[in-house]
This record gives sequence, structure tokens and C-alpha cells, in this order.
Amino acid sequence: MIEVKNVSKLYDGSPVVDQVSVQIPKGSITSFIGPNGAGKSTLLSMISRLITKDQGDVLIDGQDISKIKSNDLAKKISILKQSNHINIRLTIKELVSFGRFPYSQGKLTKEDWEFVNEAIRYMELEDIQDKYLDQLSGGQSQRAYIAMVIAQNTDYILLDEPLNNLDMKHSVQIMKVLRRMVNELGKTVIIVIHDINFASVYSDYIVALKDGKIVREGSTHNIIDAQVLLDVYGMDIHIEEINDNKICVYFA
Repeated sequence: MIEVKNVSKLYDGSPVVDQVSVQIPKGSITSFIGPNGAGKSTLLSMISRLITKDQGDVLIDGQDISKIKSNDLAKKISILKQSNHINIRLTIKELVSFGRFPYSQGKLTKEDWEFVNEAIRYMELEDIQDKYLDQLSGGQSQRAYIAMVIAQNTDYILLDEPLNNLDMKHSVQIMKVLRRMVNELGKTVIIVIHDINFASVYSDYIVALKDGKIVREGSTHNIIDAQVLLDVYGMDIHIEEINDNKICVYFA
């Protein structure tokens, strides 16, 4: 379990995340939703220790993350941010192998390569695994970076808007892969996501943020609710139930 206790982050004296406390259920997909500027990505980065918090505590399986060695933390938690730019020329397979660095320090074993190959297969990249990153479409590149995170084989996987640059087919593919990783491998996935329908269909738990604070949190069924979404987004959103999924109609 991940426990966030009274965590805050200030920029220029103003809180971007303001005394947030939340528990992330293990073996689940938790989505952070909310409007731009709600603090979702900042909170995700503090949970992974990618940026420092100004106040509060983050515990992973009861351990304070500030007291865990970096290499040990990288075996427990992986994060993929929105902007991923590597300046050296790499193939997909070479990029995915970077996910094994906490274990191999760059000297990959046979077991490491098995994780790399499995991650490439998971993301259906076998046919293009020898292509260079600068030869890829935005969607192919995103899938390659997610494969790198999968190869890291951590219990906790944090993804900041993983569906960016992806068409519908590959967005669904990635969400199905995340669902399989939770159901089959017991992973815990936390995602920042803008599309509330993907959050609705694939999440177990939703944390709704606005202005750096949690507005509501709970099971997907309870959060995909017209009044809750009005409080979060300031919009009247009609909700239809289709195949036991709550679908938000916000186009009209």
C-alpha cells in the first residue's frame, strides 16, 4: 500500500498540492483525475520521489520513501512522466533494457533480457524492436517507454498521462495491458488521466483533485457520479450505463 500523509508542495509560495492525504489500494488501478492545474502530476512525482515534497510523508509498504536508497526504491516503484526525451540514439530494445538498470547496473543477465523481451511482447513491439526511437511515431514511442517501465518489474507503476499521442486502438491496448498486469501479476498501477471514460472503464479506485486538494476519492462506481463530476470539473456531465460501465457524455 502507498500512504500519503498531509503532503504539500509549494511553488513561489503558493500550494500546488495542499495537505493531501490518501491511501492507494494495493493490487488495483487508481486514477488521478481533475482539471488542469489540479496537482495530479505533482502528487504523482512526489509519491515516486521524483520531486521533493515540502511537507508530509509518503510511505510504501510501511517504509518512508525518504529513507529508502535510490536503487532499492527503483526496484519497488517505477514512473513514466509525460515528457520523455533521450538524446542518445537508441533502438526500442535498447531503451526497454534501461528498465533493468536497478538490477543489472547496465550488465544485463539472461534473466534481465527475458524481462526485456517479455515487456516488448506485452506492448506488441516485436516487429519493430530494432527500430531507432527517432524513426517512431508518437504512439510507437509511447509504447516503447511503457515497455521500459514494464521491464523494470516493480510492484508499483506510476504513469503520467500514458495515453498521450495514442490513437484509440493503442489507448485501449495500453489500458488492457495495465488491467492484465494488475489482475495477473498483482501490480499496483497509479495513472494521471484526462479521459474520464478510460478512468471509469478500467480503474478500481479514483482520486479526484481540484486546486491542489482532493475533492472526492473512492471506488470508481461512487466517483463517476454527476454531482461529483460537477464539483470537480464545473460541468454538468450526463452519465449513461453501457455494458455495466458508466460512460460520461460531456460533448453536448
